[in-house]
Amino acid sequence: MNKERPTWDEYFMQMAQVVAGRSTCLRRQVGAVIVKDKQILSTGYNGSPSGLTHCVQTGCLRQKLGIPSGERTEICRAVHAEQNALVQAAKHGVSISGSDIYTNVQPCVLCTKLIINAGIKRVFYAIPYPDELALEMAAEANLELVHLIPNDVTEG
Repeated sequence: MNKERPTWDEYFMQMAQVVAGRSTCLRRQVGAVIVKDKQILSTGYNGSPSGLTHCVQTGCLRQKLGIPSGERTEICRAVHAEQNALVQAAKHGVSISGSDIYTNVQPCVLCTKLIINAGIKRVFYAIPYPDELALEMAAEANLELVHLIPNDVTEG
């Protein structure tokens, strides 16, 4: 077998893409993987809160209202992938300070603020997201953003 092994960054980005496959969002499937010392600590994908009806059953409120991507993110049933990964770590008592997060889509400003406060040091993402405030806050907090595009990562 001559298949090249992926680098660690490619591997974790591939894992984020796999996690995104669990998404229940109709507009964009996002997955996040929190990693420290080459060990996966937590994962999350975007979708309705636990126990609530998924968007595939209710329809997309943002789509119905004609809200473009990157605007008015509070009008949505879904919890973001990064938020779910952070919540899962907290729920299970897993310390993520000093870790990295891999996500197939660059975090929005809400997720960026949570990532900063959680003590995550680097964000690896495949697809850019149009949020200037998120970029400004990441820079001010010295949160390293790494645009990583492995060959097999596709837009979600």
